[in-house]
Amino acid sequence: MEEKVVNKSYLGIDALVLGIISIITALFWYMALPTGIMAIVFGAKSIKNSGSKLGKAGMITGIIGLSLFAFIYISMILILTLANL
Repeated sequence: MEEKVVNKSYLGIDALVLGIISIITALFWYMALPTGIMAIVFGAKSIKNSGSKLGKAGMITGIIGLSLFAFIYISMILILTLANL
């Protein structure tokens, strides 16, 4: 019997899941920051290794999650500093 070796990379799926988690948890820096960074890294590796569309989607969702996180926290800082004027 021959064994078939399946050469699937799950990095694309991991990147997409982490990107979605980073978008959902954008208010919590301790969740959004690491998951967004890992989504971008896993997405880039997946695109490099297999040209995965899931990897590209994961990378995009990671970038969106980090951008949303940065927007929320910069807005909070601006609001708090302007409120003290």
